[in-house]
Amino acid sequence: MSKLIFSSKKKSKYDDEGSTISSASTLVPPSVIADLERLSITKERLERYVDEAKDKTETELTNRARAARENAIRKTLSSVKRSMEVDLCFVLDCTGSMKSHITAVKDCIIKVTDYVTSINPSIKIWVGFCGYRDISDGSDRLIVSDFTDSYAMFKAYVATVSAKGGEDAPEDVLGGLDAAVRVMNWRHGTRILLHIGDCPPHGRRYSSLGDSYPGGDPYGLTAESVLKHMELENILYFFGKITRLTNQMVEIFRSIIGDFPVFDLEKCNAATMVDKFYKAASSAINSSVSLTSTIGSDARDIYTMRREKLEMNPDEPSWDRYRSQNGVVLWYRPPKTLDDLKNRKYFNKSNILHRNFIYMISTQPFSSGTEKYAYYGLDLKSRPSKKIVIKEYLKLGGGAEKYLEVAEVSIVAYYLAAQFNEAARRVKAKEVNFLEVKVLHSSVGGTTRYYAVEERLKDGKFKRFNVNSGVIVEFHPVLEAFAHFTYMHTNRYLVVYDLQGVEKANQFLLTDPAIHCIDSLRFGKTNLGEKGINECFLANHKCNDICRKLKLRR
Repeated sequence: MSKLIFSSKKKSKYDDEGSTISSASTLVPPSVIADLERLSITKERLERYVDEAKDKTETELTNRARAARENAIRKTLSSVKRSMEVDLCFVLDCTGSMKSHITAVKDCIIKVTDYVTSINPSIKIWVGFCGYRDISDGSDRLIVSDFTDSYAMFKAYVATVSAKGGEDAPEDVLGGLDAAVRVMNWRHGTRILLHIGDCPPHGRRYSSLGDSYPGGDPYGLTAESVLKHMELENILYFFGKITRLTNQMVEIFRSIIGDFPVFDLEKCNAATMVDKFYKAASSAINSSVSLTSTIGSDARDIYTMRREKLEMNPDEPSWDRYRSQNGVVLWYRPPKTLDDLKNRKYFNKSNILHRNFIYMISTQPFSSGTEKYAYYGLDLKSRPSKKIVIKEYLKLGGGAEKYLEVAEVSIVAYYLAAQFNEAARRVKAKEVNFLEVKVLHSSVGGTTRYYAVEERLKDGKFKRFNVNSGVIVEFHPVLEAFAHFTYMHTNRYLVVYDLQGVEKANQFLLTDPAIHCIDSLRFGKTNLGEKGINECFLANHKCNDICRKLKLRR
């Protein structure tokens, strides 16, 4: 491991403006030296913040950046608040075979709303119902009950819905979905359509079942027309699968709107059925709000992301077909004190460490989030070679500054996790740890690119536990206590949130956190500043037993 060496032309030990790499750092490849010689982390970061906020009205760079960031934060928090208002529509096959599923919708709704609002009190839910039968059922073909926030009224209505009708195996699926999209009064920021059915639409395209309308919907509806209109109305689609008869329909729908969650709702006893519906609806709400509050209320961006997932390759490649590449990894020296952590100028070029790196990277990403593509990789410098993940920003150029900001967030979370774990061990709580992120500088064919590199998570299911907007997707007392600890330990300076990763027997191993900080010019656009701390964390946080054992105050 080596340290990048700089000259001492500094106004303070933390000042990175005007610093240059000295000739003593000859082990660093010339391309890295040239890039970092040109890099002014503070200046380029301020310019990016102004550009991201699309606001260039002020004249002095720092003031412009701060004003632009505060304006962007206000807009984001307004969008977050709107995303917490949820329209949830159950679209249900109401033919003769569906009696137990209609009952389950009625019986689960109070449980769903109680659970969601207990862990996310900022979320408000309106529920609606759209039932469909078959073309031959005439005036009983479609039944619609518009959105209401009276769950007792919703239960009473669904109790009047009978399971009847249905002539052949396919049903009027497209008619039901079209009615839900066009007739229901969708008004709120997060719009969820949970479709539950055991048979496909009419048409040979969807199945080889006996079909009175093998040419498709007699009213001219197509999957493309219905689903595209759903997307235009910012409605997110989820499906509850009961039988394999809908498999082909699911594949066709995915080819149009991209990947979407499919819940297992096969027939079972009444109690298990209600539990399945409760889990499906709760998951749909929490995951949708976490997406709309992160991306914004325009679900078309979410559909774009869902379509991109179809182009991912989830399988690790055969590495014997790949050539190794050379690069350099960069990372920050860990802060030793809170003063270091709080000082922006600590994270400058004089505290960047480096080492040479030999690696392989897959040609296709295996996953993507709201900001980054993730690629399989191998660290060939380690013995034996180590499996890694290599991440690249979707919408940003390959500059070093943004990736160094990711490394800064990582090392701050890493430092605070170590402090938390000391306290957690005293109260016998599970530890919280973060993967350390390094920045990869790669030059291939004269082109320089930067990536974020980290060890690959293994031995557990990857989950998103909470979101920087304040949404708790899966509640764990330790993680909420950790966030509270970061707030108190830094004297209310910041909160580490947006916690995701895997849960193990003795620890949570996490990656890609976000940080809300009272200094809005740090930690990127996911930092929603002091208002983010107050409105996204403190307003939603309920102290649990671990908070109390650690004697954490507000």
